[in-house]
Amino acid sequence: MLEPAARYTGYTAWDYLEPDVDYRAFRYAKQIGRVPEYAGLSLSDDQAKRAERLLRDEIVISLHDHVQVFPEDMGELREHIRQGREPTGYEGLARSGMTAVFDNGMDGTCCISSDAGWKYSDVLFDLGVRMADLAHQDFVVKAETVADIRHAHATGRLAHVFGLEAATMIENEVDRLDVLYGFGVRQIGIAYSEANTLGSGLKERGDGGLTYFGERAVKRMNKLGVAIDISHSGDRTALEVIQTSTKPVFITHCGSREVWPTNRMKPDALIAACAERGGVLGLEAAPHTSLSEAHPKHSLESVMDHFTHLVDVVGIDHVAFGPDTLFGDHVGLHDAFAKNLSIAQAHGHVDYPKVEYVDGLENPAECFTNIIGWLVAHEYSDDEIRKVVGGNILRVLDEVWV
Repeated sequence: MLEPAARYTGYTAWDYLEPDVDYRAFRYAKQIGRVPEYAGLSLSDDQAKRAERLLRDEIVISLHDHVQVFPEDMGELREHIRQGREPTGYEGLARSGMTAVFDNGMDGTCCISSDAGWKYSDVLFDLGVRMADLAHQDFVVKAETVADIRHAHATGRLAHVFGLEAATMIENEVDRLDVLYGFGVRQIGIAYSEANTLGSGLKERGDGGLTYFGERAVKRMNKLGVAIDISHSGDRTALEVIQTSTKPVFITHCGSREVWPTNRMKPDALIAACAERGGVLGLEAAPHTSLSEAHPKHSLESVMDHFTHLVDVVGIDHVAFGPDTLFGDHVGLHDAFAKNLSIAQAHGHVDYPKVEYVDGLENPAECFTNIIGWLVAHEYSDDEIRKVVGGNILRVLDEVWV
C-alpha cells in the first residue's frame, strides 16, 4: 500500500465540529488494516517499481465506489445512517493512489427519514452535508469537470465526483435533475434494482423498458452533461437507454453474465451494444457479485476473470474499474440492507461460497494498488494499463460532460 499522499494533512471527517455536541460520534471501522493485506500477487522488484510508478504518475479513476466509513459495530448502522452524517475516509483515500473517484454516497441506504430510502430531501441532505465537510479540507476536492480531475492530478489532490446509483428520488419531476446537477452530481443511474418512473430495475419479474418519462430524463441528462449509468437497470431498459442517449453511457459497476450467471451481471450482447456507442464498463467487486467458475470464492482473481473475458469481447478501450468498495464491513452492510438492496433477487438462485470480504479488493485504499499490480504481473503494456485505470473513462467524460 502507498504512503499517504503528501498533500494530505491528517484531516478527519467533521474536524470542524465537536463530537457528541454537534453530532453523535460512533466508533468507526479501520480504514487501513481492517483485514490482512492481499497476498495473491508475487511481483519482482522491477515489476513492483513499475506498478508503483504507474499508480503514482497516471490518472487513476474509480468509476464507482462508496468512500464513507461505516461503524465498527454494524448493529449501530441504522442509528448511524439516520443521523445523515456519513464520514469520508480521508486517511484511506490518501493511500489509494487514485486521482478521482465517483462516489455514490448512501443511495439505496439513504434512510434518514424513511427505511424505504431514496427520498429526495434525504439525498439532498446527504449531498449537502458531505460537501460541507469536503469544503473544510484541501486534499479531497469536489470535481465537476474533466479540468477539475486533471487539476487534481497536477496538484496532488484527489478529485471527488458525486454520483447517484438511481434517479428514483426525482419521482416524476424532471427538473430535479437540474437541482442535483447544481449540487454537483455528475453521474446518475436510471433505476436501482427496483423499477421506478424511468424504467425497470434488474430484480423485476418483467422489464417494460424505458418509460416515456425515462426518455425525457435521459434527454435532460444529455443536455445537462450528466453521465448515465445502467448498472442496476433491467436488460431491456438498459438497452433502450443506450439507444435513446445521444452520448455514450456507463455501466459503472458490473461484470459479464457469461462469466457468472446472475441478474447483477450484464449479458455480453448488452455490454457490446454499450461499447458500440462508445460506452465503458467498470468492473464490479462488491462482495458476492463478480464471481467466476474458476474463482467462486470472491477475490481479485474472480474480478480479473471478468476483465480478461470482457477485453476479449469488447476490446480494451471499453473496460475500466468501478470496484464498489467502502470502508468497513461490506458483507455486514449487505446483510443489514438485504431487502433495500434486493440482494437475493440480484443473485437469483446461483449458489456461491460466502466470504467475509473480497480478498484484494476490500476497500478503496487498496483496490488500485492490487489492480495495477495484477496488470503488471500479467504483462499488460503501460498504454493498456493507462487506458483501463483512467483513460477510457476520461474519453467518455470528454464527450459527455460540459
